[in-house]
Amino acid sequence: MSYGATPPPVTENLTQWAQNIVRYLQRNLARLQFKTADASAADDGAILWDAVSGYPVVSKGGSWRQVILADGHAIFGQDVDITAAAANTAYKIALDNISAQGITLTGSPLTEITFTDGGLYSLAFTAQIESTSSSTVEFRLWPRKNGTDVTGSTIVASLHNNGATIAVSRTALFQLAAGDVLNVMWATTSTNGLLKAHAATAYAPASPSVTLVITRVRA
Repeated sequence: MSYGATPPPVTENLTQWAQNIVRYLQRNLARLQFKTADASAADDGAILWDAVSGYPVVSKGGSWRQVILADGHAIFGQDVDITAAAANTAYKIALDNISAQGITLTGSPLTEITFTDGGLYSLAFTAQIESTSSSTVEFRLWPRKNGTDVTGSTIVASLHNNGATIAVSRTALFQLAAGDVLNVMWATTSTNGLLKAHAATAYAPASPSVTLVITRVRA
């Protein structure tokens, strides 16, 4: 016989009842209590399980705060060259899913980054830019949120030598809601500019053209 949320009833066989009580306590003491509609967060430090949202919460400052689990991280990248069909034109960067939980890549190609849970996210982006022209080539890279370019977010870099390659990067915090969609955008002033991936050598591994690492900092 097994017992769930309620302790086993007292029986005439006290030894058996004691054994049932021990099993019940072992099974239930380590479990969080479920958060009910009238649960009070007045005292700090109470931890409950929010069954509606699917994560634990802790009381702090009079409100329930989500306890961050392993959900909400991703490593995306691209191991091929990315080129522009036209100069001075914004393009979405297609990515590959290296590792992700709570964040998905969709679209054809995979350009839409969708967040399952809301929260504050850290995004670390790196691109390897290259020019095949001896004239100055400028590059612009920026995020787009739910179809709108994020104000003041553009990385601007330029190359002046044929065959020159440099890596550009930026880390930023984004407050996102569940279901929000991000795109990584780029443009160049010349089709001689590209985001370059390099093959492995005998002494070093391959180099991706772009990488994006996402970590949820808090709910």
